[in-house]
Amino acid sequence: MTAFVAGQASAFRPGWALAFRFALREMRGGLKGFYIFIACIALGVAAISGVTSVSRSLVEGIAAEGTTILGGDLSFRLIHRQATPEEYAFIESLGAVSRISTLRAMARAPGPDGQSGEQTLVEVKGVDDAYPLFGEMDLTAGGALEPAIAATGETFGAVVEPELLVRLGISVGDTLSLGRATLTVSDTIEVEPDRLSDGLNFGPRVIVANAAITASGLVQPGSLVRQHYRVRLNDPARLDAIVEEAEEAFPEAGWRIRSRANAAPGLQRNIGRLAQFLSLVGMTALLVGGVGVANAVRSFLDAKRPVIATFRCVGADGGFVFRVYLIQILMLTGLGIACGLVLGAAIPFATQGFLATILPVQAIASIYPAELGLGVLYGALTALAFALWPLGRAHDVPPRLLFRDDVSTRHRWPRKRYIVGTAVAVTVLASLAIWLSGDTRISLVYVGATAAVFLLLSLIARAIMAGARRLPRPRGAELRLALGNIHRPGALTPSVVLSLGLGLSLLVTLALIDGNLRRELGATIAREAPSFFFLDVQNSERDAFDALLSSEAPTATIDGAPMLRGRIAAINDVPSSEIETPRGGGWALRGDRGITYAGEKPDNTTLTDGEWWAADHTGTNLVSFESEVAGELGLKIGDTVTVNVLGRNITAEIANFRRVDWESLSINFVMVFSPNTFAGAPHTHLRTLTYPDGGTQKDELALLKTVANEFPTVTSIRVKDAIAQVNALVEQLAWAIRAAASVTLISSVLVLGGALAAGHRHRVYDAVILKTLGATRMRLIASFVIEYAALGLVTATFAVVAGALAASFVLVQVMDSQFVFLPATAIGAAIAALVLTVGFGLVGTWRVLGRKPASVLRNL
Repeated sequence: MTAFVAGQASAFRPGWALAFRFALREMRGGLKGFYIFIACIALGVAAISGVTSVSRSLVEGIAAEGTTILGGDLSFRLIHRQATPEEYAFIESLGAVSRISTLRAMARAPGPDGQSGEQTLVEVKGVDDAYPLFGEMDLTAGGALEPAIAATGETFGAVVEPELLVRLGISVGDTLSLGRATLTVSDTIEVEPDRLSDGLNFGPRVIVANAAITASGLVQPGSLVRQHYRVRLNDPARLDAIVEEAEEAFPEAGWRIRSRANAAPGLQRNIGRLAQFLSLVGMTALLVGGVGVANAVRSFLDAKRPVIATFRCVGADGGFVFRVYLIQILMLTGLGIACGLVLGAAIPFATQGFLATILPVQAIASIYPAELGLGVLYGALTALAFALWPLGRAHDVPPRLLFRDDVSTRHRWPRKRYIVGTAVAVTVLASLAIWLSGDTRISLVYVGATAAVFLLLSLIARAIMAGARRLPRPRGAELRLALGNIHRPGALTPSVVLSLGLGLSLLVTLALIDGNLRRELGATIAREAPSFFFLDVQNSERDAFDALLSSEAPTATIDGAPMLRGRIAAINDVPSSEIETPRGGGWALRGDRGITYAGEKPDNTTLTDGEWWAADHTGTNLVSFESEVAGELGLKIGDTVTVNVLGRNITAEIANFRRVDWESLSINFVMVFSPNTFAGAPHTHLRTLTYPDGGTQKDELALLKTVANEFPTVTSIRVKDAIAQVNALVEQLAWAIRAAASVTLISSVLVLGGALAAGHRHRVYDAVILKTLGATRMRLIASFVIEYAALGLVTATFAVVAGALAASFVLVQVMDSQFVFLPATAIGAAIAALVLTVGFGLVGTWRVLGRKPASVLRNL
């Protein structure tokens, strides 16, 4: 009979169809043991698909409102100057035109005795009668813009953001001063349609007529004022062709042309970077969940040993067993992915209201198949990568061993096909993360770091088990039992260390990055940075202004430099638009940069290569370039840089490279030219003032008031106010990062709970045997506390070290900042690890100790 069965089995090889039928029949027993499996996959898929969907919804919102955000089909921006008659004639031939002027200035409320009262930095926008070409300008009182900003005698109307009224302590109908002009606040701004296109703002908006800006005296030769010419095209279909015609007809105009297709490029770049970062965090959550997948599969196969043994005894081969349970795992993965997709698709709708409060663009919440498909792909690959190995080990286990304890099969390796399959799944997963990333370098570092952390955690788990095995046997029963539980076959040590180590490492990394950024902004920069920046100091006022600063702040350090704005038009005669910068130096080629000239080497300058020119240098135009940016752009001594300043292309030869300390916020420029380069060019001066002790608020406000009264056209920027603005932005980003990190921590907690649940059956047997032999409940609880506390402490130590290294790399290499270890974060991580491990361990232990011995002893 046995021979007959064996012969029949060898002749019949069951395929996928039969395996599918058996898999379905076994699934009738329910999902017990797989809830954490499903939750881990669902959380990771939801994080990835949700983050990418939110990013897409914001980008779609920007694209849909491109003309409104930009204020036209096309925008031509010039700095320092207005368009020439020829340039304006070309722009006007394209369609309806609206000219807007933007600059920063000081707004002052009237004070007693004709002096200035409260004052603040504002973002001024001068508009004409055609504004806005697209969208609606809504005022709080519901009136039209044109009469609200019209002039009455020598007083001009203005509409302002409500925040300005609070800062200056004034109301609608009151007056304020802008430069040498007097404005009457007619109304407050409800909606400014093109606000987003202006980028980062450091003060409340003030909208006036262009004539008011002229009367203010703020626009002088070299003043930092931007002129925007917005166009409603007669032929919108020729958008790209018109841009090419403009660049060919006026190659030295120096204008920046933007179309409705890239209405807010800075915001789109930042959205993409944040989405990439949050996607990597979501990927980490999915990988942490992968540990839970492996735990669940091992536990599931352990519980199915009698069924597998039955399959093998009646003639089924190892391949059939593998197919049956692979199908089940894929079905459960599909269920987890489906749950994750539902959550991921809902995230854009759930966050729409929150995003509206922090971003000046309306996200288009929708279901985005491509982004959801990405979540499906990541989820499926993660499940395969972590499930193939334990499934493959069941292929070659002899039936006789499946009825015994798993001691003899714990360390058996699967066949090569399953090892290769696991390697392929991991490789595809890593390649996908790198290929779909916006920054290949960061993604490569992430993949390498993740692999290293996995390897290190696995080695640490093995080292803990080996160390516990080699330690002398302690006299106390609790310690002996704890050590035995750590290193015995089937111990929870690898699962606990992997799951908790990954989650805590990410948590420590993000906490250290967040803490260091806040420390840098709130302490180091605030302490070392100048107290004030003074912009647009005219040549005719420079000496008198310096004398005023010396008189009002005799102990302060005053520094200064001539100030122009220009755009890098070409490098070595290659247009900047055609230069690829894979290492990140492209920011220097985008938009306009502050530039200066100097005869002698500035005191805070450190040359890294080349020589400084003579103070009386004539002849070839020379330039000193910031060394790090130069390296990213691949520049060398003798290369040429062409900058467009005031509508002229000026070429200079690189004479030297120098190191710049950007964090100091002192006067720093990417490019410093020899004085002969800009001989006769109109420009203003920049001044900084630094109090030796940081200055008090009373001193700073008094100086602000004096400068405003004596030099109303000078723009004063109080550095502490600017840092507060940046801190507010960092705080908003921190909430998004914390939310993403919490997903990873939740995954870690789920995996930890799953690992403890997987070992529940073994713990029940142990507890029953020990209680039968006389162990008390308190002794068992004490041994479990020792075990979990030891694992938690070792894992927390690793997480602190790994998190510190990762945060250091991100801050120093990616953000070009400084890293300081924060002990409070380490203590917090250790406490979190101990609370999680001991807490979950005690919950599981209480359940174990509550089992009645009789039912367990009958089945031993």
